[in-house]
Amino acid sequence: MNDHLDICRHLYNRILDELKIEKRSMYAMTNQIPKWKKINPELKKPYSKVLQMVNQQVFANIKGLAISKRNGNRIGRLRYKTSINSMKTLNYNQSGFDIEENHNRIRFSKIGWIRTIVHRSIPENGKIKGIIIKRTDTGKWFAIVQIEMDFEIFRKTGKDVGLDMGISSFVTDSDKTRVEYPNNIDKTLDKIKRLQCDLSGKKRCSNNYYRTKDKLRKVYERLNDQRRDFLHKLSRYYIRNYDRIAVEDLNIAGMVQQKWSKSLNRHILDASWKTFFDMLDYKAERAGRKVIKVDPRGTSKRCYVCSEEVDKKLSDRLHSCPNCGFEADRDWNASLNIRHEMYIAYHQQDDDRSQGLASLPVEDNPLLVAISAKEVVAGKIFC
Repeated sequence: MNDHLDICRHLYNRILDELKIEKRSMYAMTNQIPKWKKINPELKKPYSKVLQMVNQQVFANIKGLAISKRNGNRIGRLRYKTSINSMKTLNYNQSGFDIEENHNRIRFSKIGWIRTIVHRSIPENGKIKGIIIKRTDTGKWFAIVQIEMDFEIFRKTGKDVGLDMGISSFVTDSDKTRVEYPNNIDKTLDKIKRLQCDLSGKKRCSNNYYRTKDKLRKVYERLNDQRRDFLHKLSRYYIRNYDRIAVEDLNIAGMVQQKWSKSLNRHILDASWKTFFDMLDYKAERAGRKVIKVDPRGTSKRCYVCSEEVDKKLSDRLHSCPNCGFEADRDWNASLNIRHEMYIAYHQQDDDRSQGLASLPVEDNPLLVAISAKEVVAGKIFC
């Protein structure tokens, strides 16, 4: 598989070379591959469909750059894949594979039978469309099975929710649920710094250099796995329990570019709000739910009861309105405003707002249900 990845990398670069000399269509370049096989027998080693998908990848990347340019972004040219680890996938599209789930193995054309650990069984009503072999930076191999099947439409719950994202707590929703920020980066930062310091002291391209770099990659991979595991489980909870989910349309890149502390910027990036919103989007589409993005301006300062603007510093965690006297947790007040903005966007009467005022707490700090990150990872949030 490593040999096939390296051959696909050279093919990718060859296609880029040809396109620089003469502009051709994707189908013309596909027809060119069999001619190159006669000149270079190495191209006969990978499965033919895999080579065709490399060609499609080149043109998909070119199309992506064109769209980015139309959106006003500054772009350059596609880069060559010079590194051994730059090509990471072998795409078996439609054919060239055979799955024996009972024996936990998969046969790939031009590779053979490979023993696998099945993380998730294939649904009986699913039609297998292809398999992508992926190699991670740490040398792990995954077989990603692409299946065509009907989505699981969840039954209506009759409940809507507004989500206010934060750092001190990852999310506070309008139903008085506060989920703790997992803070994985701080738990791993000392180890990352130590390994980076060790790496800088090694002779470049030596065996010790590569060993230390592999250790650093494993730490980063574990950190990324922890983050995505938390986000998957939390997004699943909201999709399962709410019909409509209102979130802020945040400009995260602009937030990071502001002159805040390095620690705050690091925690904003570690929180991965954009990844969380993307997970909500595609899971909602499958489950028959809706995710609505609202303008975040004023949601933290505006009083939910009387709509008066109340100035607050970032350190102020209590919302206290001098106009109506309403006092509540800052993040909870913001989540109520976010949910209300969703109702306005849908041109619906906010019955919650008129009917729920009498039930609003009078304490300085309304009782919020605190859920730790460990409970989310352990699945206790679904109970």
